[in-house]
Amino acid sequence: MEHETSYTNRFVEVSKMLKITRISFGGTAAIVTSMALMAGLEAANAAKAAEVSALLIAAVADNLTDSLSVHLYQESEGLERREAFVGTLANFATRLVVCLSFVLMVLLFDRHTAAVGGIVWGLSLLSALSYILARQRNVSALSEVVKHVAVAVVIIFVSKSIGQWVTAYKL
Repeated sequence: MEHETSYTNRFVEVSKMLKITRISFGGTAAIVTSMALMAGLEAANAAKAAEVSALLIAAVADNLTDSLSVHLYQESEGLERREAFVGTLANFATRLVVCLSFVLMVLLFDRHTAAVGGIVWGLSLLSALSYILARQRNVSALSEVVKHVAVAVVIIFVSKSIGQWVTAYKL
């Protein structure tokens, strides 16, 4: 038990050094968006090329839009120029790397395996991020993980339903 506490404390210290707040927005957005796209496109029987395209568009165009939004928000809050720029770059890089990890799954596996693997991967990443943030805020990690995973599961379910609906009505 003592070893586990020591490991957890070290994990929290490392996350503080990385300024977890710089990656929490971009990481969460990339994780949930990628899982939703993979679930919805798999349900719609989309071709592998369409899945890769959608994930890359999210990794670049949606990412740039969110990064610009974060930057403008930070400037409107009066954040120091350099700090706002670093936060914007951290957001962009985080989203890009996370989205590319999902692209890799689509490229390496068949559509169904990639979708299931992507959801497992995404929920694991989201749980880890939620755990780190909860520990940093001194709140119940279990409660935070459950809340965040529950919201992600609803988003995945809605995305899968949309894909099924599009397929059923041959849109």
